[in-house]
Parts: sequence; C-alpha cells; structure tokens
Amino acid sequence: MTNAIIKTEKLCKTFSTGGIQQHVLKNLNIEIYEGDYTVIMGASGAGKSTLLYALSGMDKPTLGQIRFRNETIEKLSNDKLAVFRRKNCGFVFQQMFLLDNMSILDNVLAAGLLVSKDRKKIVERAKDLLLQVGLSEKIWRKFPSQLSGGEAQRAAIVRALINEPKVVFADEPTGSLNSAAGTAALDVLTRVNESGQSVIMVTHDLRSARRGNRILYMRDGVINGTCELGKYKSGDAERHSKLKAFLEEMGW
Repeated sequence: MTNAIIKTEKLCKTFSTGGIQQHVLKNLNIEIYEGDYTVIMGASGAGKSTLLYALSGMDKPTLGQIRFRNETIEKLSNDKLAVFRRKNCGFVFQQMFLLDNMSILDNVLAAGLLVSKDRKKIVERAKDLLLQVGLSEKIWRKFPSQLSGGEAQRAAIVRALINEPKVVFADEPTGSLNSAAGTAALDVLTRVNESGQSVIMVTHDLRSARRGNRILYMRDGVINGTCELGKYKSGDAERHSKLKAFLEEMGW
C-alpha cells in the first residue's frame, strides 16, 4: 500500500446561513496516497470544492483532523497555514487568477520568490517549466489578456508548479476551456503526476476524470463510492467503460 500523504479523521464542515446550519462535510475519513492522481466527483453541492479547500489548508474544518504527512494542519494559525501552502501546495483553478498588470513570466516569478530568494534559480526553473508546457519565449512577456484561454491555464499551472509542491490541487481546471485547450492542460497535469507529484482534482467532466487513477464520488457531504482505475493510458477504452459504469452506479 502506498503511503498516505494526506489523511483525515471525522472531518466536518458546517456553514450557517440565516440561522440555518448546512452540514457540507460529514465525518469524512479519507486517505490520499503519495503519487496518486485523485479525482473528486459528484453533483453540484455535494461538497467537492469544500473538501478540496480543507485538504489544502485554504479553509479550516469545523471539526476533525487533517494530517499532511506527519503534520496536523487544521489548528495552524493563518500565517503558518500560508507558509505551509506555499511550501507544499500548488493550486490550479477554473479562473486562472493571473495578475493582469504583470507579464506571464513575472506572474510565475512572483509566486516562486515568495518561497526562495535565489532569483537566478527561480528564473531558470520558471523558463524551463514554461517551455515544458509549450509556452515559447515570445509569450513570456505577454500579459494575461493577450493569451488564449489554454495558454493562460498552462501559465497558471506553471505558477502552481514553481515551488515544486508535493500536491497540486485543481478545481475544475478545464471548466472554461475548449476541447483542445482542455486536453493540453490535462496533459500537463498528467505529466506532473507521472513525475511523482500527487494531484487532487475536482471535476464534473468525464474526459478530465479519466486522467485519475482513483475516483472519489461525493454525495451530500460523504464519500459515496470509490473507483480504482490504475495509471492513465491514452485511448484506453476499458478505462472509459469502467469509469462510466461506476458513475452510472453512483447516479451521476
């Protein structure tokens, strides 16, 4: 059994709206394994993004424990959580959140220099990563508004990778992209996982979900089922059929 990089115990998250409590996560006991590509699926309102934000330290649970390797993170102060995230986590969202007044290269460098003061090393790594995702030198000095959606998302993925995170968290990373751009972004995340980094992705998209080796299906704040697909291989028809059958069983 692969070692767990993240483990939760009786994880709960409750929101109060107008005096009414909403129990979004309910006593979740989950293990996320080192080097896995874990996909979280479920209907809208199932608690997928709330779980993602809790696992990454972006949001604190109401009750329960989250262990990242040997560190318990749910009780860390906000300042310590920020340091923890910068060192251990990379984030890719449906909205890229690139800074409009900075070039693509500077967007990436700004994230890297929060952790390392070795500017030369960060610049070299940033340029290497940008080339790896197919963003040539002529694009580096462009601003986000000058890029296509696919180019901007690949730049956002590079920003997520600049600090060599142990886990990349992705929330609907292809939700606003066309088919070709979405495939390019998924290819990058697949290569990231193949290099040994863990990926945790929330998605509604069957094409995106096929990239994962483990699918967690959520319903009403709990994990309703798990599907093990093994490592991704392009054109694997059996994989597609297995995932589709699992999702049909879950009522997707």
